[in-house]
Amino acid sequence: MGSQPESEVVKLIVGLGNPGTKYEFTRHNIGFRVIDELAKRHAISMASEKFHAWYGSGVIGDDKVVLLKPTTFMNRSGQAVLSAGRFYRLEYEDLLVITDDVALETGRLRMRAKGSSGGHNGLGDIITRIGSDAFCRLRFGVGQPLGSQVDYVLGRFYEDEETVVGAAIAKSADATEHWVKNGPTATMNEFNG
Repeated sequence: MGSQPESEVVKLIVGLGNPGTKYEFTRHNIGFRVIDELAKRHAISMASEKFHAWYGSGVIGDDKVVLLKPTTFMNRSGQAVLSAGRFYRLEYEDLLVITDDVALETGRLRMRAKGSSGGHNGLGDIITRIGSDAFCRLRFGVGQPLGSQVDYVLGRFYEDEETVVGAAIAKSADATEHWVKNGPTATMNEFNG
């Protein structure tokens, strides 16, 4: 990652998940679903593969954005982030990662400007590969497992959760759009809670 000319500033928005139809609607893939919502809203095609990810570029408001859904599986998500970050010579503050969080109740959102992985393997791999935790992340609550955490996050939301999840996906897209325009502090003030 590195500096870029002011006129070429790009915001990189990465939704975490696992590739393949068997994972499509799992809790772990909520980041992919938020990216899909953003792509739909802003007519951004996600049909290309680049940077070890499904890739799309476009604009949100007046800002150029790149949307990524890594195809490396969750535990190696940092490959896509590092590859795209180097290509666009991004600063850490131009990166937003959207991920599931078992510590938050289903549908609850929390944005942070930096911080540890919180035990999330996808975030952990990104931090390790780019060498910093000073990037923004939007955590999407998927609720606490009663049994195995792995089985839980690789399972689908319960039918009665989907209404809450659908509304929270829309709110996550709203928060991401707000972050693109206003940055993390204003977005945290508006959407955390």
